[in-house]
Amino acid sequence: MADMNKVVGIIGWQNSGKTTLVVELVTHLTAKGLTVSTVKHAHHAFDIDKPGKDSFKHREAGAREVMVASDTRWALMRELKNETQPLLPDLVARMANADIILAEGFKSGHHPKIEVWRDTETELLALSDPTIIAVIAPSGTPIPDCLCPILAREDLTDIADLICKTCGNKVESEIIGTQNTGTQNTGTQNTGTQNTGTQKIGTK
Repeated sequence: MADMNKVVGIIGWQNSGKTTLVVELVTHLTAKGLTVSTVKHAHHAFDIDKPGKDSFKHREAGAREVMVASDTRWALMRELKNETQPLLPDLVARMANADIILAEGFKSGHHPKIEVWRDTETELLALSDPTIIAVIAPSGTPIPDCLCPILAREDLTDIADLICKTCGNKVESEIIGTQNTGTQNTGTQNTGTQNTGTQKIGTK
């Protein structure tokens, strides 16, 4: 069962670039040897099944849950019907352990979140949500009254390091230092760079 302490949310208004950032982070973090899972909130009715497929017919017949499995993947579909929509902790409890779980959406949850803020005309959620640990914005964008760290959208390593720290994982500089034990100077330099991120985080 997965741990909510491994969850970091990626939130923002529509078309802010949440999915693009999540995809880049998954690619970046898995390349470092970390196991990453994702969960996405859908605001509308959605279906991952296809009419005419056997699994679709099972659901049409009234099956409460339908699991489809092969030698490459499996998927579990559950019809909520009159049930209340599950909260993020309920969904995470159904997932396997991972080093990091990125939750796209779920703005109202109490887990730590990173806000993607691209349009200066939209409301900045971080001004009223204390669970937001950082704001991702275009480089050089001023954000008055924002008390949490502001990270540049193009600084993917800084964003990934913040997520790793939040989830209790080694940051990228520590991973590199572990993999390259013979290059002590490199590890020291990377650690010094990361201290800048630590100081930013401390300003929250």
